Amino acid sequence: MTLQQIHYAITISEQGSFNKASEVLYISQPSLTEAVRELERELGITIFHRSGKGVTLTSDGVEFISYARDLYRQYENIIELYGEGGTLKKKFAVSTQHYSFAVKSFVELVKKLNTDEYEFAIREVRTRKVIDDVSNMLSEIGILYLSDFNTPLLTKLFRTNKLEFHELIRCEAYVYLRKGHPLANKSSIRFDELIEYPSLSFEQGGSGSMYFDEEILSSNHYPRTIKATDRATMLNLMVGLDGYTLCSGIICEELNGSDFVAIPYEPDSEHPGSSMRIGYITKKDNHLSRVGKMYIEELKAYLGVEDGDN
Repeated sequence: MTLQQIHYAITISEQGSFNKASEVLYISQPSLTEAVRELERELGITIFHRSGKGVTLTSDGVEFISYARDLYRQYENIIELYGEGGTLKKKFAVSTQHYSFAVKSFVELVKKLNTDEYEFAIREVRTRKVIDDVSNMLSEIGILYLSDFNTPLLTKLFRTNKLEFHELIRCEAYVYLRKGHPLANKSSIRFDELIEYPSLSFEQGGSGSMYFDEEILSSNHYPRTIKATDRATMLNLMVGLDGYTLCSGIICEELNGSDFVAIPYEPDSEHPGSSMRIGYITKKDNHLSRVGKMYIEELKAYLGVEDGDN
Protein backbone atom coordinates (compact mmCIF):
# COMPACT_ATOMS: atom_id res chain seq x y z
CA MET A 1 0.00 0.00 0.00
CA THR A 2 1.38 3.38 -1.02
CA LEU A 3 0.51 6.96 -0.16
CA GLN A 4 -0.38 7.41 -3.83
CA GLN A 5 -2.96 4.62 -3.65
CA ILE A 6 -4.38 6.11 -0.47
CA HIS A 7 -4.62 9.50 -2.18
CA TYR A 8 -6.38 7.89 -5.14
CA ALA A 9 -8.94 6.17 -2.89
CA ILE A 10 -9.67 9.36 -0.94
CA THR A 11 -10.15 11.35 -4.14
CA ILE A 12 -12.52 8.75 -5.61
CA SER A 13 -14.61 8.80 -2.41
CA GLU A 14 -14.82 12.60 -2.61
CA GLN A 15 -15.62 12.76 -6.33
CA GLY A 16 -18.09 9.86 -6.36
CA SER A 17 -16.77 8.32 -9.56
CA PHE A 18 -13.56 6.96 -11.08
CA ASN A 19 -14.04 9.17 -14.14
CA LYS A 20 -14.20 12.43 -12.18
CA ALA A 21 -11.35 11.33 -9.91
CA SER A 22 -9.14 10.53 -12.90
CA GLU A 23 -9.68 14.06 -14.23
CA VAL A 24 -8.79 15.61 -10.88
CA LEU A 25 -5.74 13.38 -10.46
CA TYR A 26 -4.56 13.73 -14.09
CA ILE A 27 -4.36 9.96 -14.51
CA SER A 28 -6.08 7.67 -16.98
CA GLN A 29 -9.15 5.90 -15.69
CA PRO A 30 -7.78 2.38 -16.44
CA SER A 31 -4.61 3.16 -14.48
CA LEU A 32 -6.65 4.52 -11.58
CA THR A 33 -8.95 1.49 -11.60
CA GLU A 34 -6.01 -0.91 -11.56
CA ALA A 35 -4.30 0.98 -8.72
CA VAL A 36 -7.42 0.70 -6.59
CA ARG A 37 -7.87 -2.98 -7.44
CA GLU A 38 -4.30 -3.66 -6.31
CA LEU A 39 -5.02 -1.80 -3.08
CA GLU A 40 -8.21 -3.80 -2.48
CA ARG A 41 -6.39 -7.08 -3.17
CA GLU A 42 -3.63 -6.18 -0.74
CA LEU A 43 -6.08 -5.18 2.00
CA GLY A 44 -8.44 -8.07 1.34
CA ILE A 45 -11.51 -5.81 1.26
CA THR A 46 -13.76 -4.11 -1.27
CA ILE A 47 -13.59 -0.34 -0.83
CA PHE A 48 -16.11 0.77 -3.44
CA HIS A 49 -19.45 -0.41 -4.75
CA ARG A 50 -19.32 0.25 -8.50
CA SER A 51 -22.38 1.05 -10.62
CA GLY A 52 -23.32 2.90 -13.76
CA LYS A 53 -24.12 5.96 -11.64
CA GLY A 54 -20.73 6.09 -9.98
CA VAL A 55 -19.27 4.59 -6.80
CA THR A 56 -20.22 4.44 -3.14
CA LEU A 57 -18.23 3.24 -0.17
CA THR A 58 -18.79 -0.21 1.26
CA SER A 59 -18.93 -0.59 5.04
CA ASP A 60 -15.26 -1.65 4.95
CA GLY A 61 -14.58 1.28 2.66
CA VAL A 62 -16.09 3.79 5.07
CA GLU A 63 -13.80 2.58 7.85
CA PHE A 64 -10.75 2.43 5.57
CA ILE A 65 -11.30 5.95 4.18
CA SER A 66 -11.64 7.33 7.71
CA TYR A 67 -8.24 5.93 8.66
CA ALA A 68 -6.80 6.83 5.27
CA ARG A 69 -7.75 10.48 5.66
CA ASP A 70 -6.08 10.58 9.09
CA LEU A 71 -2.91 9.09 7.63
CA TYR A 72 -2.88 11.28 4.54
CA ARG A 73 -3.52 14.42 6.59
CA GLN A 74 -0.44 13.64 8.67
CA TYR A 75 1.55 13.15 5.47
CA GLU A 76 0.36 16.54 4.20
CA ASN A 77 1.31 18.13 7.53
CA ILE A 78 4.83 16.70 7.20
CA ILE A 79 5.10 18.04 3.66
CA GLU A 80 3.82 21.41 4.86
CA LEU A 81 6.43 21.55 7.61
CA TYR A 82 9.45 20.05 5.87
CA GLY A 83 8.84 19.82 2.14
CA GLU A 84 10.52 22.17 -0.32
CA GLY A 85 9.47 23.00 -3.83
CA GLY A 86 6.54 20.62 -3.81
CA THR A 87 3.65 21.09 -6.21
CA LEU A 88 1.06 19.46 -3.96
CA LYS A 89 -1.67 21.90 -2.98
CA LYS A 90 -2.25 21.94 0.75
CA LYS A 91 -5.89 21.53 1.76
CA PHE A 92 -7.76 23.31 4.50
CA ALA A 93 -11.50 23.02 5.06
CA VAL A 94 -13.97 24.15 7.70
CA SER A 95 -17.54 22.97 8.21
CA THR A 96 -19.79 25.24 10.21
CA GLN A 97 -23.30 25.98 11.28
CA HIS A 98 -24.61 29.16 9.68
CA TYR A 99 -22.37 31.67 11.47
CA SER A 100 -21.29 34.84 9.69
CA PHE A 101 -18.37 35.24 12.12
CA ALA A 102 -17.02 31.83 11.02
CA VAL A 103 -17.09 32.98 7.38
CA LYS A 104 -15.56 36.35 8.23
CA SER A 105 -12.71 34.65 10.11
CA PHE A 106 -12.19 32.35 7.13
CA VAL A 107 -11.98 35.36 4.80
CA GLU A 108 -9.33 36.98 7.00
CA LEU A 109 -7.36 33.73 7.07
CA VAL A 110 -7.36 33.33 3.27
CA LYS A 111 -6.17 36.92 2.85
CA LYS A 112 -3.02 36.02 4.78
CA LEU A 113 -2.13 32.97 2.70
CA ASN A 114 -1.13 32.30 -0.88
CA THR A 115 -4.20 30.82 -2.55
CA ASP A 116 -1.94 29.35 -5.26
CA GLU A 117 -0.54 26.98 -2.64
CA TYR A 118 -3.80 26.03 -0.92
CA GLU A 119 -7.12 24.47 -1.76
CA PHE A 120 -9.60 26.12 0.63
CA ALA A 121 -13.16 25.12 1.43
CA ILE A 122 -15.76 26.41 3.87
CA ARG A 123 -19.06 24.61 4.16
CA GLU A 124 -22.18 26.03 5.83
CA VAL A 125 -24.05 22.82 6.50
CA ARG A 126 -26.50 21.10 8.83
CA THR A 127 -25.31 20.36 12.34
CA ARG A 128 -25.02 16.61 11.78
CA LYS A 129 -23.01 17.25 8.61
CA VAL A 130 -20.56 19.41 10.60
CA ILE A 131 -19.93 16.42 12.87
CA ASP A 132 -19.69 13.96 9.97
CA ASP A 133 -17.32 16.17 7.97
CA VAL A 134 -14.83 16.43 10.83
CA SER A 135 -15.23 12.76 11.74
CA ASN A 136 -14.48 11.76 8.13
CA MET A 137 -11.66 14.32 7.84
CA LEU A 138 -13.39 16.22 5.04
CA SER A 139 -12.90 19.26 7.27
CA GLU A 140 -10.19 19.84 9.83
CA ILE A 141 -12.42 22.03 12.02
CA GLY A 142 -16.15 22.19 12.68
CA ILE A 143 -17.94 25.17 14.24
CA LEU A 144 -21.10 24.61 16.32
CA TYR A 145 -22.61 25.27 19.73
CA LEU A 146 -23.71 23.34 22.79
CA SER A 147 -26.61 24.18 25.11
CA ASP A 148 -28.23 22.55 28.13
CA PHE A 149 -30.72 20.95 25.73
CA ASN A 150 -28.43 19.47 23.06
CA THR A 151 -25.30 18.72 25.10
CA PRO A 152 -26.17 15.12 26.13
CA LEU A 153 -26.82 13.98 22.54
CA LEU A 154 -24.02 15.91 20.84
CA THR A 155 -21.34 14.94 23.38
CA LYS A 156 -22.35 11.30 22.88
CA LEU A 157 -21.87 11.75 19.13
CA PHE A 158 -18.51 13.39 19.77
CA ARG A 159 -17.34 10.39 21.79
CA THR A 160 -18.63 7.91 19.21
CA ASN A 161 -16.83 9.74 16.40
CA LYS A 162 -13.65 10.40 18.42
CA LEU A 163 -14.10 14.17 18.38
CA GLU A 164 -13.19 16.85 20.89
CA PHE A 165 -15.15 20.04 21.57
CA HIS A 166 -13.18 23.20 22.36
CA GLU A 167 -15.22 26.04 23.81
CA LEU A 168 -14.52 29.55 22.52
CA ILE A 169 -17.20 31.75 24.08
CA ARG A 170 -20.50 31.64 26.00
CA CYS A 171 -23.46 33.75 24.89
CA GLU A 172 -27.00 34.32 26.10
CA ALA A 173 -29.93 34.18 23.67
CA TYR A 174 -30.72 37.12 21.39
CA VAL A 175 -33.62 37.80 19.06
CA TYR A 176 -32.38 38.65 15.57
CA LEU A 177 -34.75 40.65 13.32
CA ARG A 178 -34.87 43.51 10.85
CA LYS A 179 -34.44 47.07 12.10
CA GLY A 180 -37.92 47.99 10.84
CA HIS A 181 -39.58 45.18 12.81
CA PRO A 182 -42.30 46.29 15.30
CA LEU A 183 -40.16 44.93 18.17
CA ALA A 184 -36.85 46.33 16.96
CA ASN A 185 -36.78 49.30 19.36
CA LYS A 186 -37.26 47.25 22.53
CA SER A 187 -34.39 46.81 24.99
CA SER A 188 -35.35 43.13 25.46
CA ILE A 189 -37.99 40.80 24.04
CA ARG A 190 -40.12 38.23 25.86
CA PHE A 191 -41.40 34.97 24.35
CA ASP A 192 -45.04 36.06 24.46
CA GLU A 193 -44.18 39.11 22.33
CA LEU A 194 -42.85 36.85 19.57
CA ILE A 195 -45.90 34.60 19.17
CA GLU A 196 -47.54 36.55 16.34
CA TYR A 197 -44.37 36.56 14.23
CA PRO A 198 -42.85 33.58 12.37
CA SER A 199 -39.92 31.85 14.02
CA LEU A 200 -37.19 31.17 11.45
CA SER A 201 -34.77 28.28 11.73
CA PHE A 202 -32.34 26.36 9.57
CA GLU A 203 -33.71 23.06 8.31
CA GLN A 204 -31.97 20.04 9.83
CA GLY A 205 -34.09 17.11 8.64
CA GLY A 206 -34.32 13.62 10.05
CA SER A 207 -35.78 12.32 13.29
CA GLY A 208 -34.80 14.07 16.50
CA SER A 209 -33.77 17.10 14.47
CA MET A 210 -34.58 19.53 17.27
CA TYR A 211 -31.40 18.36 19.01
CA PHE A 212 -29.44 19.53 15.97
CA ASP A 213 -31.20 22.91 15.69
CA GLU A 214 -28.84 25.85 15.28
CA GLU A 215 -31.19 28.16 17.15
CA ILE A 216 -31.04 28.38 20.94
CA LEU A 217 -34.23 27.55 22.91
CA SER A 218 -35.35 25.18 20.17
CA SER A 219 -37.33 23.11 22.69
CA ASN A 220 -39.88 25.92 23.08
CA HIS A 221 -43.16 25.62 21.17
CA TYR A 222 -43.36 28.22 18.40
CA PRO A 223 -46.87 28.50 16.85
CA ARG A 224 -45.54 29.86 13.56
CA THR A 225 -42.36 28.40 12.11
CA ILE A 226 -40.58 28.58 8.77
CA LYS A 227 -37.49 26.57 7.80
CA ALA A 228 -34.71 27.86 5.56
CA THR A 229 -31.52 26.29 4.24
CA ASP A 230 -29.18 29.29 3.88
CA ARG A 231 -28.47 32.64 5.51
CA ALA A 232 -29.52 34.73 2.50
CA THR A 233 -33.00 33.18 2.51
CA MET A 234 -33.23 33.60 6.27
CA LEU A 235 -32.52 37.34 5.96
CA ASN A 236 -35.03 37.68 3.13
CA LEU A 237 -37.72 36.07 5.31
CA MET A 238 -36.92 38.51 8.09
CA VAL A 239 -37.53 41.39 5.72
CA GLY A 240 -40.53 40.01 3.87
CA LEU A 241 -42.42 38.35 6.73
CA ASP A 242 -41.16 40.13 9.85
CA GLY A 243 -39.66 36.82 10.90
CA TYR A 244 -37.07 36.42 13.62
CA THR A 245 -34.54 33.89 14.77
CA LEU A 246 -32.89 33.19 18.12
CA CYS A 247 -29.13 33.40 18.05
CA SER A 248 -25.92 34.26 19.88
CA GLY A 249 -26.08 37.96 19.08
CA ILE A 250 -22.68 37.74 17.36
CA ILE A 251 -23.44 39.30 13.98
CA CYS A 252 -21.08 40.30 11.18
CA GLU A 253 -22.61 43.39 9.53
CA GLU A 254 -20.01 43.25 6.77
CA LEU A 255 -21.54 39.98 5.56
CA ASN A 256 -25.15 40.16 6.79
CA GLY A 257 -25.66 43.87 6.15
CA SER A 258 -26.61 46.66 8.57
CA ASP A 259 -30.40 46.33 8.25
CA PHE A 260 -30.74 43.90 11.14
CA VAL A 261 -30.47 44.06 14.91
CA ALA A 262 -29.95 41.58 17.77
CA ILE A 263 -31.96 42.25 20.94
CA PRO A 264 -31.54 40.33 24.24
CA TYR A 265 -34.12 37.63 24.87
CA GLU A 266 -35.90 38.16 28.21
CA PRO A 267 -36.61 34.79 29.89
CA ASP A 268 -39.51 34.16 32.25
CA SER A 269 -40.65 31.29 34.46
CA GLU A 270 -42.45 29.48 31.62
CA HIS A 271 -39.80 30.17 28.99
CA PRO A 272 -36.38 30.21 30.67
CA GLY A 273 -33.21 31.24 28.91
CA SER A 274 -30.14 29.20 28.12
CA SER A 275 -26.50 29.83 27.29
CA MET A 276 -24.79 28.94 24.02
CA ARG A 277 -21.31 27.46 24.32
CA ILE A 278 -19.89 28.25 20.90
CA GLY A 279 -16.77 26.36 19.97
CA TYR A 280 -15.10 24.07 17.50
CA ILE A 281 -14.65 20.34 17.13
CA THR A 282 -11.56 18.50 15.95
CA LYS A 283 -10.54 14.90 15.56
CA LYS A 284 -9.32 13.55 18.89
CA ASP A 285 -5.52 13.38 19.22
CA ASN A 286 -5.13 15.02 15.82
CA HIS A 287 -2.83 18.04 15.98
CA LEU A 288 -4.08 21.12 14.15
CA SER A 289 -2.17 22.13 11.07
CA ARG A 290 -0.48 25.53 10.96
CA VAL A 291 -3.41 26.88 8.92
CA GLY A 292 -5.89 25.35 11.37
CA LYS A 293 -4.18 27.14 14.25
CA MET A 294 -4.25 30.39 12.28
CA TYR A 295 -7.98 30.00 11.69
CA ILE A 296 -8.65 29.47 15.40
CA GLU A 297 -6.66 32.63 16.14
CA GLU A 298 -8.82 34.54 13.64
CA LEU A 299 -11.95 33.23 15.39
CA LYS A 300 -10.61 34.26 18.79
CA ALA A 301 -9.67 37.71 17.51
CA TYR A 302 -13.14 38.28 16.06
CA LEU A 303 -14.91 36.98 19.18
CA GLY A 304 -12.61 38.90 21.52
CA VAL A 305 -11.37 35.72 23.20
CA GLU A 306 -8.03 35.94 24.96
CA ASP A 307 -5.82 32.86 25.30
CA GLY A 308 -6.65 31.27 28.61
CA ASP A 309 -10.27 32.51 28.56
CA ASN A 310 -11.56 29.25 27.08
